[in-house]
Amino acid sequence: MKRLILLFAIITLAGNTDLKAQSFAFGFKGGPILGIQQWNSFDRDPLFKYHGMAFIESYDENNESVSLFLQGGYHIRGSAIRNSRFTNNNQIYNLPVTEYIFRNVALSLGAKKKQELSDKSQWYYLLGIRGEYNINTNFNEFDSFGSIFYPNDFYVRKFVGGAIFGAGMEFMLGELTGGLLELTINPDITRQYFQPPIGNVVAPWDPSITLNVSERNIRNITVELTFGIRFLRIVEYVD
Repeated sequence: MKRLILLFAIITLAGNTDLKAQSFAFGFKGGPILGIQQWNSFDRDPLFKYHGMAFIESYDENNESVSLFLQGGYHIRGSAIRNSRFTNNNQIYNLPVTEYIFRNVALSLGAKKKQELSDKSQWYYLLGIRGEYNINTNFNEFDSFGSIFYPNDFYVRKFVGGAIFGAGMEFMLGELTGGLLELTINPDITRQYFQPPIGNVVAPWDPSITLNVSERNIRNITVELTFGIRFLRIVEYVD
């Protein structure tokens, strides 16, 4: 996270230089996420968490229909298992929700295409690419179970590549400040987790039984609802 803040500061300072100075917008945004995963083509239940990031965006008063953006921040990816039950002595028990969490930092680059809604607002759609680095997971919570049937940090892919696309709305709150509302879908192109098949695993409920654990091939798809505040930095040239 410190590296992303430093990168954002460097870009902002670069915009303050006199050489080929350009107007730009910058700000902060975040909100809830809905995480979706498939494990070996089996759907998991959604994970409800959050994300937050800083961004910088090109701005041209003479052509506001297209802009480029760079953004970086913290995103939680993953999935969950809900409504699991087991039976013991003819009694049915509901198990607590199990969450599989990947905590990632991401850097995204993309473009927005904008269309005016009113004098003080516009809607846009966006496309981009992103790279992510996994900081950690919550898999240590499953260590006490001592079972190969739970995911393991050893098989986590630290670097992940993906896409970002969605739509949003910007609106002015003042002369140089504004707000935004955005909905994006963030599918992974590369795998977040890959575990090859493992054979002859002792069943935890019966040591006399051995099982084969199938391959785990996991990619994230995350839906993010984002709220943000946006600031304009206008550069004026004086002859």
